[in-house]
Amino acid sequence: MYGYDQNAGTQQQYAPPPQQQMPGQQMPGGPMGGGYGQQPPLYPEPSPPSLADAVRAFTTGQMAAEDFQQVFATSKVYCPRGDNPGFLALHNTQQPVIPMFTSLKELRRYAGKESKYFVITGAEVIDLLPTGYGFVLDMEGEHRMVFDAKAVEQMVEFAMRRMYG
Repeated sequence: MYGYDQNAGTQQQYAPPPQQQMPGQQMPGGPMGGGYGQQPPLYPEPSPPSLADAVRAFTTGQMAAEDFQQVFATSKVYCPRGDNPGFLALHNTQQPVIPMFTSLKELRRYAGKESKYFVITGAEVIDLLPTGYGFVLDMEGEHRMVFDAKAVEQMVEFAMRRMYG
């Protein structure tokens, strides 16, 4: 019969099939199952300070040299570059220094929007910097830092002690 519901008194519901757990497989929500994913930790790990924050803290005396160097070693450093590989050095200073920046924004403030650059870690800077050269962080920034060649040698010594004891 047209338009007549033969099962008017019954209700049908869809239930998804139960999940089968294979040997070695973990159910959603951990070994106990029943969840939709992992819960975020109650107390997240604090993130390390950015290099710019470390520069500000170090220049204002709120961070020790060893702590600054640990942040520097793992941070990205933005370096202007020319047509040839390697660092660009400034020789119109008492000692030759290489300009480096804590962010692309700081580099652009110094070198312009279309400037070429490369990014390396602070540890790579310490490893690759030529002997007798220092570097300056954020030349045009509010908290400019200059590391002369002697300071760079001390940073190398600190890194070696930390790595090899």
